[in-house]
Amino acid sequence: MPIDLKNLTQPQLAEFFKSVGLPASRVRHVFALVHRPGTRDFFGMKTVKKEIRDLLAEYACISRLELAKMQRSFDGTVKFAFRLGDGAVIESVLIPANGRHTLCISSQAGCAMGCRFCLTAGMGFRRNLIPAEIVNQVVAVQEHMIGAGIVRATTRQLIDNLVFMGMGEPFANYDNLIIALTILMDGQAHGFSERRVTVSTCGLPSRIRDLARDIRVNLAVSLHSVDDAIRSALMPVNRAHGVDDVLAACREYASAAKQVVFIEYALIAGFNDAVSDAHRLAEKLRGLPCRINLLAYNEVPNLPYRCSPETSIRVFKGILAKAGFRTLVRTSRGADISAACGQLAVGEPS
Repeated sequence: MPIDLKNLTQPQLAEFFKSVGLPASRVRHVFALVHRPGTRDFFGMKTVKKEIRDLLAEYACISRLELAKMQRSFDGTVKFAFRLGDGAVIESVLIPANGRHTLCISSQAGCAMGCRFCLTAGMGFRRNLIPAEIVNQVVAVQEHMIGAGIVRATTRQLIDNLVFMGMGEPFANYDNLIIALTILMDGQAHGFSERRVTVSTCGLPSRIRDLARDIRVNLAVSLHSVDDAIRSALMPVNRAHGVDDVLAACREYASAAKQVVFIEYALIAGFNDAVSDAHRLAEKLRGLPCRINLLAYNEVPNLPYRCSPETSIRVFKGILAKAGFRTLVRTSRGADISAACGQLAVGEPS
């Protein structure tokens, strides 16, 4: 079975080169070429000696994603559905704003966390993505952007920010996540800096602690309530990992990583948007270096949850701001094509 080089970090590629008798001096160059948009096979690597290309073709391969469907929103957001080798389908979302681009990528096919307000949860869980399937979302979207005539000085500048906020719980696929992040942040591959990468979690405390040890990125925690009863009703994971456990891990992360934590809070009418909810949130977050992103809930057909009124959102934000928290109301993008947060779900693309 050929080794997919998109699954390998640079040190792992060096080990592979050693195992098949290839020169270590060519590792960096081949690693860079493997991750360059447009690279489809080894024979196109004209700057690599033919004998090296031939040996690579014998033992390895370079995977790509198959585009199953693409949709464009009226606001410029583009949603990509990619079909994987086993037929599973995942989605990625490219969000343009003021000349910059953020790419939201998936870490799993489906999701097992079961959050009641999230359409992806209704898909159930199919499987974890391997590192190549995570990395290839970035490469495929870069290729689309180049084909669409978007010009930047370097390939790295095509996508400004990566957010792991697509399908799946990234920390439930932790080992593959770390490999993919290592590749995406390697200067010879994609070169994303830690401040340009955000990983979002529903709150798995042990993995939050692991992240502080293993790699530096922005951490976003989907909190949505600090009342354990309400949060458990919305997010079943809270039954195993309650609010206090999650926030304790966040404090440890902020201290160890010397970074603020982004708190994600979707405002759902009648569930978590009362004045008392805002005061409880401010009290629970006291002393935690954080920024709060308030999200107007993206309504999903056939689910009973509704977005909070604008007046409630303004009051909620005002309470947090008065308590000293840097708070932003995030504007959803791509809702008309079901590309907004919590709306990613696929059946069989046509």
